[in-house]
Amino acid sequence: MKLELALAQWPIGAPASFGHFAARVEREVGAVAAQGAQIVVLPEYLALEPAHAFGPGVRGDLAASLAALDGLHDAWRALFSGLAARHRIHLLAGTFFKRTDADRYRNRAYLFGPDGAAAWQDKLTLTGFEKQTGMIEPGDALRVFDTRFGRIGIAVCYDSEFPHYARAQAEAGMRLLLVPSSTDTAAGATRVRVGCMARALENQVYVAKAVTAGAAPWSPVLGASVGRAAIYAPAERGLPDDGIVAQAEPGAAWLIAPVDFDALDAARARGQVAGAADWDAQERPGVLRAAVTRL
Repeated sequence: MKLELALAQWPIGAPASFGHFAARVEREVGAVAAQGAQIVVLPEYLALEPAHAFGPGVRGDLAASLAALDGLHDAWRALFSGLAARHRIHLLAGTFFKRTDADRYRNRAYLFGPDGAAAWQDKLTLTGFEKQTGMIEPGDALRVFDTRFGRIGIAVCYDSEFPHYARAQAEAGMRLLLVPSSTDTAAGATRVRVGCMARALENQVYVAKAVTAGAAPWSPVLGASVGRAAIYAPAERGLPDDGIVAQAEPGAAWLIAPVDFDALDAARARGQVAGAADWDAQERPGVLRAAVTRL
């Protein structure tokens, strides 16, 4: 079975209103759906883009931005739910900072199904910046999502750098990991890229990454974005030798490319190595701790 993915390499805009932002999203998602995309992935921190409409006193201050954006939560969900249902796609709507009962925020990735229903994955491990804000808290639950294409997982940016999250999702039947990401340095983009490739290699799954792109000097978070949308696979027989299924060109707004689950299944069954099946070798009692030998 082949599945067509559309992964955003999203240039951050400066919308004058939420309506202007919604109109752009509708155009972009509609265009890639018309090209056959069955799963569409938007990047982390996408919900910060509409903060521009609240004026310089809000958009230049993260706390004020998150408080103002909280009032758009229902409109946000309605926008993406409607698009998923209209185009009969699965749509990962980037991330939204969802206010909690503790008056803090979770960096939440909403996944909408072709009937408009929503599920989500919260970011589980915070970056140094997110911790320092004092306003953002980590999620506390790891999920996989049943779809007509099989089970899908989500790792929000930094979470892709931690192997046990993806391993637990793979053990729950995940074959495709979606990674909405936003990085503002080349080093950050490298860490996420290497993390994604490692998770694909270890678990013998596809990993698909969407990113923010370009400069947004008006935002304290989205000032400059570095990274490329890409799809990764385990380097195996029948799959790309370098582990890169497809990668967006610099300056492109989207990467649209297929993944082939039959090829993935064949690689898992008849590959040179069996990384996913051999994972438990690391958990033998004699190798769980390193013994110190004095020379």
